Amino acid sequence: MKITSPVVGEVDVSADRVLSFPTGLPGFENCRQFTLLHAAESEAPRLFILQCLDDPEVVFSVTTPDILGLNYEFTLTDAETASLELTNPDDVSVLLIVRASVDDTPVHANLMAPLVLNTATRLGLQKVIGRVDTSVTLKAVA
Repeated sequence: MKITSPVVGEVDVSADRVLSFPTGLPGFENCRQFTLLHAAESEAPRLFILQCLDDPEVVFSVTTPDILGLNYEFTLTDAETASLELTNPDDVSVLLIVRASVDDTPVHANLMAPLVLNTATRLGLQKVIGRVDTSVTLKAVA
């Protein structure tokens, strides 16, 4: 499938690169099919583009918590585990939506609504965390 991204231009996305969010994302419920893109010259990218395939104008910058020096832990409900068709914890990948800042902070990350992906089934959801008892600790970043 070919799409035209406002960030990277025309992109050909193969079926095995499509991530499905069956209920969409909060505020973007009609956006259910995405792909992850990164700069072609980067062998170990630190920042990705989560490009919506349903509406190519919808694009998010995402990264993994460890890139920000975070050890990020939370619990999935049984319903969330089922919706991801998750059977192996090793198949879980967590991404954080980030945005550039206008103040002195380089980026802001949405810690209260991480994206959770099952890398085996390519199913995802946005885990909205309503309580602040989530464990987030800083670790040294090399």
